[in-house]
Amino acid sequence: MSSGSRCAGTVTAGVISLLRRLWKKWQPLRRKCDGRSTGGRYAGAVRIIAGSRKGHRIAAPKGTTTRPTSDFVREAAFNLIGPVDGAAVIDVFAGSGALGIEALSRGAERAVFVDSDRGACRAINANLDKLRLDGTVLCQDAVRALAAERRTYELILCDPPYDYDELGKLAPHLRRVLAGDGLLVYQTAARTEPALAGLEVRTSRKYGSARLTLFEQ
Repeated sequence: MSSGSRCAGTVTAGVISLLRRLWKKWQPLRRKCDGRSTGGRYAGAVRIIAGSRKGHRIAAPKGTTTRPTSDFVREAAFNLIGPVDGAAVIDVFAGSGALGIEALSRGAERAVFVDSDRGACRAINANLDKLRLDGTVLCQDAVRALAAERRTYELILCDPPYDYDELGKLAPHLRRVLAGDGLLVYQTAARTEPALAGLEVRTSRKYGSARLTLFEQ
């Protein structure tokens, strides 16, 4: 092989190696931006998009058990929901509480936050205190919390883990606590099209790796 060929081969191998290193660095950032778990620890800030607390930032809980809903998907959800003035809201699998807090910022009357993770519950309480908002935080399993719930809600926000396998147990309680004129917003992976017996699909739309499905009575 000529010296020129060896040089060209060395340069090509170097470029390929560099591209591989850049790809490995970029992949976790891409997964974090589109809302999926990176396998690391969440500790970022989430921005409130509209209403009385617009522009304020709240903390997302540390750990890998929560998957913060991106600002883009949250804004899309409330564009689909419309006005929430005076609404009673329950945020299930609340994580940082961003969805329920967004609703309070936009004029919801009250909000209940449900999450079984203690770190998430601490983050929600801290975020409510920081923004001087009132809310009830239930640090419980979602099925147990909703089974004990006797009130109904005009807006249910439900963002379970993408591998959640207990929808069959949860669904009857979601249907029962949804007010007659209410909306249930259920977030899944984009490829998943959820169905809930007894509820009608108003719309189902994909946003990157996420899908938002709105159900009504």
